[in-house]
Amino acid sequence: MTLRTSWIHGGLFTTVLCGIALIALLVFSGGDVASQGVAGTRSEDIDLLARVIEAEAQGEPYIGKVAVAAVILNRVRHPEFPNTLSGVIFQPHAFESVTNGLIWRRTPTEESRRAAIDALNGWDPTYGSIFFWNPYKPVSPWIWSRPVAVQYGNHVFAH
Repeated sequence: MTLRTSWIHGGLFTTVLCGIALIALLVFSGGDVASQGVAGTRSEDIDLLARVIEAEAQGEPYIGKVAVAAVILNRVRHPEFPNTLSGVIFQPHAFESVTNGLIWRRTPTEESRRAAIDALNGWDPTYGSIFFWNPYKPVSPWIWSRPVAVQYGNHVFAH
């Protein structure tokens, strides 16, 4: 995930892309995208979370995949973020893989689905983190102001 303070592809393009992703979610889930809080274990929630895990953490260790899911779920509970799973995932510019459409081009593996289920069942190896990023890629300097809790693979997780 790369947090952005500027719009790489321009505001209109990114907004349209996020809107298309949300429409696709509505179509593929039969129109029922309202998450039932964090604890919802509906297959649509698992699939959506697994898609983000696959797109954001492909090639990362299993604990890193669970950690990515945990950050998303921690955001659902945090007052500064939307209070639904789909709201957090489709928040504009929150996740690079949503902004660039990668979540729709990757098929979640069984490992990503298990990581989503483990996080939904309460495993949080990030100690409550609400941010993650790859420190080896260019990111906004602002993100480094966040206290880092832990690193797994190529991602750091912060509060």
